[in-house]
Amino acid sequence: MRKIRQLKAGRSGFTLIEIMVVVVILGILAALVVPKIMGRPDEARIVAAKQDMKSIVQALKLYKLDNRSYPTTQQTLDALVNKPVTPPLPPNWKEDGYLDYLPKDPWGTEYLYLNPGAHGTIDIFTYGADGVAGGEGIDADIGSWEQ
Repeated sequence: MRKIRQLKAGRSGFTLIEIMVVVVILGILAALVVPKIMGRPDEARIVAAKQDMKSIVQALKLYKLDNRSYPTTQQTLDALVNKPVTPPLPPNWKEDGYLDYLPKDPWGTEYLYLNPGAHGTIDIFTYGADGVAGGEGIDADIGSWEQ
């Protein structure tokens, strides 16, 4: 019994070979997984922009339900957070607003709003990563008309 305890006491750590095998395995896994994850942030930003637009569209529908029309382009999306002071004034504007705050797109710029829109009654959109109209991939325009 005493001899077994002495053997266990002498083997309390890992050998250099065991540690190197684990490091090599982790390196192989990282080499396989990291390239697949690197493109994901861009996809996540596009999904987040579409989700933000859905929320804004829902708030605009509530605004219209209360006030019989959407805010004008000049009133901007700020009409969902602060009561508009430019005509046409909303007769039944909800005291707490329709959104707590206006989200910015995933690239840090404000969402754009048109009423009437080119693609429908109202358009909410962002120009994507490059902030310029048009583009492809992550630079492509994303709009509520895609919903």
